[in-house]
This record gives sequence, C-alpha cells and structure tokens, in this order.
Amino acid sequence: MTQAAFIGAADTAPRSLGAARAALILGGLMAVALVALFAGARFGLMLLIGLGFGMALEGMRFGFAGPWRAMILRREPGGILAQLLAIGLVACAAFPLLAAHPGELGGAQAPVGWAMIGGAFVFGAAMQVVLGCGSGTLVNAGSGNPVGLLALPFFAIGSFAGAYHLLWWTGLGALPILTLQGTAGLVVTLAALALVAGVFWLLGAPGARRIPARYLVAAVLLAALAIANLVVAGQPWGVVYGLGLWAAKGAAALGADLSGSPYWAAPGSAERLGASLLTDYTSLTNFGMIAGAFGIAAWRRGGLAQPVPAYPARAWVAAIIAGLVLGYSSRLAFGCNVGAFFSGIATGSLHGWVWFIAAFAGAFAGIRIRALVGLEPRT
Repeated sequence: MTQAAFIGAADTAPRSLGAARAALILGGLMAVALVALFAGARFGLMLLIGLGFGMALEGMRFGFAGPWRAMILRREPGGILAQLLAIGLVACAAFPLLAAHPGELGGAQAPVGWAMIGGAFVFGAAMQVVLGCGSGTLVNAGSGNPVGLLALPFFAIGSFAGAYHLLWWTGLGALPILTLQGTAGLVVTLAALALVAGVFWLLGAPGARRIPARYLVAAVLLAALAIANLVVAGQPWGVVYGLGLWAAKGAAALGADLSGSPYWAAPGSAERLGASLLTDYTSLTNFGMIAGAFGIAAWRRGGLAQPVPAYPARAWVAAIIAGLVLGYSSRLAFGCNVGAFFSGIATGSLHGWVWFIAAFAGAFAGIRIRALVGLEPRT
C-alpha cells in the first residue's frame, strides 16, 4: 500500500466509525419515538429507561453475577458494596413514594416459602454457570456474548414453565407477605444494608476493600433509572415476567392452550397475552437492556467481534440447561437479582433478604458446577 493510500484509509476509518455511532444514536431515538407514537408516551419512556439500564450495565461493565463471583473467589467486595449502595439509594426514594401514592405505585412484594427459598438457591447456582442473572443474560446477549445468546431463549421458556406451575409450588407452604413500610421501615432497611455491607467489607481481602469508581457511577445510574422505572411504570424494575410473557405469547401463537395454568389463565395475565408487547412495561425495559448493551458493544471498536469460545460440547449443553433452570427457578423465587433482590429490598419486601441469602449460598455451588462442565477458559 502506498503512503497516500495508507493515509486515506486511516482517514476513512474514523469517519466510518463516527457514522456508525451516529446511526446507533439515531436508531435508539427513533425506536423510542416510534413506541411513543404507536403505544403512548409512557411506553416510549419505558423503552428509554431500558436503554439506560443496558447502557449503564454494559458501559460500566457492571452486573450481579460477576461481583458475587469476585467476592467468593477473590474476596473482592466492591461489586456487592456497589449493589447494596444502589439498593439503598432507591429505597430512600421508593419508601416515601410508596407511602404517598399507595394506589398508584406498588412494591416488589412476595411471600417467603419453601419454593421461594429453593428457587433462589437454584437460581444463584445457575447464574454462576452462565455468569449472568436476569439482567446479565439480557445484557450479555445484547453485547454478543455467545453463552448469553444461547441461554436467553431457554431462560424465557423456563420462566414461562415456572409461571405455569407456580401455584402448585406455592401450595407447598409460605408465610404471608411481610413488608417494611414508612420512615421506620426505611431506617431498618438502610441499617440492614449498612450492616451487610460492613460484613462484606470485613470479609474482603485487605487490599480489595474499596468500590471501584466505575462501580460507584454504575450504582448511581442504576438507582436513578430504577426510581424512574417505579415512577413511570408504577412498579419496580423487573426482568423475569417479561421473558416468560414472550414465551407464553409464542406458545399461544403455536396453538397451545394455556387455560390449564391458573397463572396464565388469570385475568391480568390473559389480558397481557392478548395485548401488544409494546404495552408491557417489563418487556420494554428488557428490550431496552438488550438494545442498550448492543449499542455500547458496537460503539467500542470491535465490541461485537467476539470469537466463539472453544468450550467442549458439554459446556454448551450446560448453558442450555442453566438457561432453562434460571427461568424456572426465578419464577418460583418471585424474581431474579433485579426483581427479588434489588427491587424487593428497595421497596421493603422481606422476601428480598431471604432471596439474597439463599441465592448467595447457591452461587458457591454454581461456581463449582461452571468449572466441572467446562465453561472456564482453557489455560
């Protein structure tokens, strides 16, 4: 190549990259505008919030499964401390909002029962197998991660199946829904978050007891977006229901009779099955997370150019099974790291704390399973 040709090619590359980035921004804005036009302004805002979640999680390289793994394997508490900080920030806004608007806003409330505890434990294990919880699987798929892309559709199928059988599982026994409310509830929640953060800090390795700056930024961004989600949708940030709804719509389109499921035949679920996904808040934020993660990955040079890992066949089979298990167990547990842990605690539901304990215990098993099935990189 001549010097002139080399200079011309070098000059063209930044312009091509700039055009691609402009197209990403324009595409995102157009998608939000189209949803607002055809479904309504509130639904357009929900897609925008979902885009923000995806961009924050992928842009800051932040999540839930990875920080738990870092704490267990390397005693690095920074990621979990950032998660607890974000939950506390949301709680400071959510508690007074829920108290002031009881008929308009609702919390992520669920009972504590045998199925919930078991589901959370199994979910904690499965998310370590694929290194992605509910939001993590969406973000991983959006950013082009092969394991995330493979696990996502099976996560949706598992969520649909778990919801189909949910009432049978809850019939095994559960306590009434227990919640913390008002100023006293907020004080107790913040004190509990501080106590748990202190325990993780003490358990952390002496040189790792800090929160990286990007995690602090991520915590603030996620908290702001979660508060916006609560205000605009009237409900906390969630993931799992939307995935199950996608699979349920697919099953119904293929002629499946869902009347045998008390969950999917219930008036609220039946209404959503017949409505557009563009009017389902959880689906819109899920779509946004996938698209937001895709946008950030494509923004980076070579962000989507991820080679397929040289995993053995059993690893890919394990990713499929883990995806199904993630979906099924998260319905039994009334949510994933987002809907149960993050939003549950932030809106005062005691099941969020029980979920956290059970899922974190399950993560220890999941880390061992991930290595056994060959999903650890070869060295």
